[in-house]
Amino acid sequence: MPKHTAPLLLLLAAALLPAGTAAAEGPEGFQQCVRELRDDLRAEGYAPQAIAATLGEVQFRERIVELDRAQPESLQHFSEYLEARVTPERIEQGRRMYRKHEGLLWRLHDEYGVSPRYLVALWGMETAYGAYFGRMPVVDAVVTLVCDGRREAFFRRQLEATVALVGEGRLQPGELYGSWAGAMGHTQFMPTTLRDHAVDYDGSGSVDLRGSVPDALASAASYLEAMGWQRGERWGREVTLAEGFELGRFGLDETRTVAEWARAGVRRADGTALPDSGIEAALLLPMGIGGPAFLVYENFRKILRWNPSVSYAVAVGVLADRIDGQPPLRTPAPPEASLLERDEVRAVQRRLNERGYDSGKVDGLIGPNTRSAVRAFQRERGLPPDGYPDRALLERLGASRAAAE
Repeated sequence: MPKHTAPLLLLLAAALLPAGTAAAEGPEGFQQCVRELRDDLRAEGYAPQAIAATLGEVQFRERIVELDRAQPESLQHFSEYLEARVTPERIEQGRRMYRKHEGLLWRLHDEYGVSPRYLVALWGMETAYGAYFGRMPVVDAVVTLVCDGRREAFFRRQLEATVALVGEGRLQPGELYGSWAGAMGHTQFMPTTLRDHAVDYDGSGSVDLRGSVPDALASAASYLEAMGWQRGERWGREVTLAEGFELGRFGLDETRTVAEWARAGVRRADGTALPDSGIEAALLLPMGIGGPAFLVYENFRKILRWNPSVSYAVAVGVLADRIDGQPPLRTPAPPEASLLERDEVRAVQRRLNERGYDSGKVDGLIGPNTRSAVRAFQRERGLPPDGYPDRALLERLGASRAAAE
């Protein structure tokens, strides 16, 4: 879902709430949080009628908090995530949607510079081409997440945008239904993104991201263009690494030109040479050297601003390629037996922390701190430093701890 925020949602900054509004506990705490939100919105000049229309019957939804803590981008292995989303059915349906809306898609391409396959892929990823918009009351969702406290600054902005849109008549209270996080319409726009980038492309006089495919796809194209989408460039590509490839530099923060990656031993997925291109690219190994590898370009970073998950952004790119007729990924995922369950990732994190490698919070999620700690351990042991914790690493950490003891 789009998120009108700084580059990554996970980098949400200082809370904008006054003391006492976040992390409400129990029904009384939630009601107190809602009262404070109403008072704040009135003090900031929002229309009383709009505040009443949005917050009048708001309810705390425990299920929303549970879903916020269990997002599949964080909990699923990359291969599981991709397999569940880039399915034969979704690919074929995407091709049908491309054919059905071909004229519209190419008009949007000419106006906004976004290739049709990416708009269709984002549409497919977000709502399966309009098959499911979500039934959660948007205000319940954003207020629950404000008062939960984990990401209150971001969701406070969503609440403010919702109240403003209702006050301006751009949203009607009766149509405020969407995902558990408050996203709406075919392409699941958050309220701030709807406010800033939605387009009335069908000329009806109002924006309708749920009932109008032209409005929804044009709004998606408008949003991508505003983020700096590179016209005529792709998202990235699957690649292979030469035997003995030096793993000293990879990840989103390490960029080289495509030509430089080629000289370093990176080739196309079919083994042929990469183009002699000066486009900047980063090398990603979502499952370490035992899984597929990708060179990703600037447009990949724009997809990350839509949803700050590498798994999501790669899935969008791969789905777009498959809709366009390109073959499946050539490199299989590592064997399932080598993959770690969440409690096993926690064991890796604990053992790394015990040995002085800072893997951060012991939460079972393979985030940047864990990958950095794994790489440091791998380097010291003379292992390929791909930063990916698998069963062999878990066993080696166990043996290393036993030896140290």
